[in-house]
Amino acid sequence: MLKIDNLHATIADKPILKGLDLSVNAGEIHAIMGPNGAGKSTLGYVLGGRAGYEVTEGAVTFDGKDLLDMGADERAAAGLFLGFQYPVEIPGVSNVQFLRTALNAQRRARGDEEMSAGDFLRLSRAQADALGMSMDMMKRPVNVGFSGGEKKRNEMVQMGILDPKLAILDETDSGLDIDALRVVGDGINRIMRKPDKAVLLITHYQRLLEIVEPDFVHVLAAGRIVRSGGAELALELEREGYGAIAA
Repeated sequence: MLKIDNLHATIADKPILKGLDLSVNAGEIHAIMGPNGAGKSTLGYVLGGRAGYEVTEGAVTFDGKDLLDMGADERAAAGLFLGFQYPVEIPGVSNVQFLRTALNAQRRARGDEEMSAGDFLRLSRAQADALGMSMDMMKRPVNVGFSGGEKKRNEMVQMGILDPKLAILDETDSGLDIDALRVVGDGINRIMRKPDKAVLLITHYQRLLEIVEPDFVHVLAAGRIVRSGGAELALELEREGYGAIAA
């Protein structure tokens, strides 16, 4: 589904990614771990198409197509979802308005009919209920006045409604208490653990990986992947830290 070859990227002319290689197949969950400043968030932003991040070398394909040649909206319509470490607030735009507009824009781009208001409300209610969010919260401006945990639950509702092929989740566990972590982790499993979907899960901690068990764990250090393994690698990192591996 996703193939990254020798990816180099800069922000404000500062090299961040320095020859990163990674392959992700449908049905797989990959965890990316590593020290601060290693380039984990940069990888997510580059794949999502965020402005200001320049790819200077390498290639990325998504379902066999050149991902780097697509705009951010085209990547989303193709089935890529980016979850942020710090979800932004959008005053004046309700969650339901935001999500119905986004969903129908993607459906139009794929040549599908737009979803009716009634069908969308049924879908959004089902996804909100599954994440423990009320429809009153869905009618509020996007993330405005939400706690950190509510923002992350809201992102999972967004992911459930948009139903992507590939979810790139940047420290989704950041700022979550134990109960919220379980709800969000169960949401990732429910929505994305399917044979035709894949997840790239960027995290610092083993605790989320106890709920969303990865097929592969990769250590990203100094802009490239320096070690890969199974779920047991996350346990090793939890015990020993990144020092020896990232040196």
